[in-house]
Formats: sequence, C-alpha cells, structure tokens
Amino acid sequence: MGKRKSEQAPMWMATTELPVSPGHPFYVRLNAILDAAGFDRFVEEQCRPFYAPVMGRPSLAPGRYFRLLLVGYFEGLDSERGIAWRAADSLAVRHFLGLGLDEAAPDHSTISRTRRLIDVEAHQAVFTWVQERLVEAHLLRGQTLAVDATTLEANAAMRSIVRRDTGESYQQFLTRLAQASGLKTPSRAALARLDRRRKKRTSNAEWVNPSDPDAKVTQLKDGRTHLAHKVEHAVDLETGALVAVTLHGADVGDTTSVLATTLTAAEQLAAVQASAPTALVGDRGYHSNDTLLTLRTLGIRAYLVEPERGRRCWRETPEAQGPVYGNRRRVGGARGRRLMRRRGEYVERTFAHVYDTGGLRRVHLRGHPNILKRLIVHAGAFNLGLLMRHTIGRGTPRGLQGRRRGCFALSLVVGWLVATLRTTLAPSFAGSRSLGRVGLPRFALAATGRPQ
Repeated sequence: MGKRKSEQAPMWMATTELPVSPGHPFYVRLNAILDAAGFDRFVEEQCRPFYAPVMGRPSLAPGRYFRLLLVGYFEGLDSERGIAWRAADSLAVRHFLGLGLDEAAPDHSTISRTRRLIDVEAHQAVFTWVQERLVEAHLLRGQTLAVDATTLEANAAMRSIVRRDTGESYQQFLTRLAQASGLKTPSRAALARLDRRRKKRTSNAEWVNPSDPDAKVTQLKDGRTHLAHKVEHAVDLETGALVAVTLHGADVGDTTSVLATTLTAAEQLAAVQASAPTALVGDRGYHSNDTLLTLRTLGIRAYLVEPERGRRCWRETPEAQGPVYGNRRRVGGARGRRLMRRRGEYVERTFAHVYDTGGLRRVHLRGHPNILKRLIVHAGAFNLGLLMRHTIGRGTPRGLQGRRRGCFALSLVVGWLVATLRTTLAPSFAGSRSLGRVGLPRFALAATGRPQ
C-alpha cells in the first residue's frame, strides 16, 4: 500500500507545460463579436484623456476594465472585490480578459481606481456602442417604449443618519426629546416607546446619511424601510432591448422621473440612428395631467394605466381633458391590453437579469455618479446577452449548463447558417419581421432563440 509523501514543488517549469484553458464557449463567442466590431480600439479612444502618457503606476487597459465589469454581470458578482477574485481564479475568465498565465489579475483597488478616473460619459459611450450592434442585428427598433422603476438597496445604514439642521444622530435626537418631556436619564426602553409614539419619524427633508447623501429613506419591495436609490428603465417592447437607464433619488416620484427617462431614451435612439419613440407604456404610477400633456407635446402616444379617481371635473384644467380621455381609450383597446401584457414581461425581465441575477440589487458603491457607471455597463451587458441569444441561442454563460456538447456544437453551426442566410436574404426580405417569413426551418429558429 502506497503512502502519501510530501512533495517539493519544482523550481522551474516550462510555460508550455502549464494548464491552458480553451476558454468558455460563451466568452469565446462574445470576444469574437467584440473584436470583430473593434471594441478595444473604440474604448481606448474614448478613455484616452484619462490616461497619462508616462506618469503613474501600471494602468488597467480600457478594454480589460470594461470586460471586467461585463464579467460582473454575467457571473452575478455584486462587488469589484468579487470580480477581482473571479478573474484571478478562473482560466476561462482570464482567457476572456486576455490575461496570460504569467500576468497577475488586477486587484479590486485597481478596478475601483480606474472606475473613478473614467467619467460617466465614457461609460455611456460604451452603452451606445452596444446599442449600435443591436441596430445592425435588427434587435432595436425603439418605436414603442415601456418604462418602469425599481429600488436598489444603498450602501448605507439607517443607524448612521443625522439631522440636517443640527447634525444629531437618531439616538441623540430621541434623548433630547425625552429630556424635554421631563425624563432626565431616559433608558433604551423609554426611548423606544417615545419613538413609537412619534408620527413620520424619518423624513428625507430632515434626515441624511453623511456617508452617502444621495441615498434616500424609502420602503423596499419586501416592506423594509431602508436607504435606497431608484433606477428607471426604458425598454423596447418590440425586441426587449434596454434603451435607457436613469438613476434618481428614492423619494423622486414616477411622474417626475418618467420625463427624464423618456428624453434620455429619445437621445439614445437618435445617437444610434434608430426610430424615434412614438408610444410610451407605463403603469398607474406614471399617470398625471402634466405627464400626458408633455407626451402629447413630444408627439408620443401615451398608454398609461389610469388610477381610480372617480368622476373628474375639468374646469381648472380643460386642456388636460383630451389627453386623459385619449389615453383612457387607447389603454382599453386591444393594442393597449397587448402592450400592457408585454410590458409586464419585458420590463420585469430586465430587472431580474440586471439586478437579481446580475448582482446589483444591493449596491456596494456610494454616490450617483459611481453607481450610474456600473448600472450603464450592466445595461450594456444585458443588451450583449440579447445579441448572444440571437446568435447562439443563450444569453448568459450559465445558460449553457445542462446542454449536451454535441447539441451545443450543432446550435453554433445552425446559428452561423442562420446569420449567413439573414445577411444574404435581408435585401430581398427587408419588410419581414421574423425569420419564419424567409422560410427557415423550425430548428433554425430555435437555435437563434427567436419565437417560432
């Protein structure tokens, strides 16, 4: 019987004997798409003003930096420290990043430093670049948009909030109120009773977190009261592509933020030379007279669910009667009901992918500029996933789990054939919206992930 003996690691080893990863099929295909479109040259030109020619420590290449953030989305990593660990641990991710076996993976401080140096406009340019690829693949139309918002838990604690006027902490504030009421040395239980009797205990107009002033007190989806941020999406209802992402304070109302999101979406569509938005779909939180009047001025038809307000009087606002009745008629029609069902599917899908499985439901950054940089790249990664689903039938690396190797190879071949036929037959079938009109078989449609 053999026994385990202590072994001494060899001092020298040829690099040819080191393990080499063939790369993850998803990341290999994604890298091929990025390289074919000149992604690295584009981001290097965008980030040139933020890099010194000779001074400073060894820098992180822009292409590698943005690929690291893409890995954060596709692997569901919520923090930059987790991204750095994943890059150092996985040979497939190292192959995607272009790291050699003799190169050290960038640590989290390098990623954080690079993010702080590169401005929001450069991250927005990357998001626009991805949308241009969607336009080339006919995956972004932009005529009918849907908007919805969700909350992200902030990297700040409620126990750290202070008064805006006096700078007191919550405990000091309660102690002062107790002493004013006659309790010279109040106990913790007495302070808790006093706090329960108070009405509207935490108002954003009176309280702020000194570590993250942009975080606002709000109620999360699960009912907890916490400091949070509000993020709003504009989604193309024809293809499911993410058109615009805006970040607001959690105390900003939907009727206020929807106009900023709509204008941002219109600017994005104009930048990528797509169709201008002609219809906007939203739930009852976006319905107001001012919103409907503004949308009519912009030439956009509104499909906003109207809350139950009872019989309304139009003496004070007669100009809003026409837009409100027109919106009510459109929502109750067949197209309005169809768009509402599609809005619930497509918009919630973006929230699930970007924040739940994408790892950003709780942010680890502070300040809206820093958070918006990560959100924009995550939104671009979601659109890249849509492009990958159109190409190979799967939009994430985890989507390939459970598939047989032969079936995946066949789907790659079929996807290539479909892409070739699409390019060849596109001039002849310019008016077609689906591959089924071109006469392709059902298995080819299934390989591309398109509905049959």
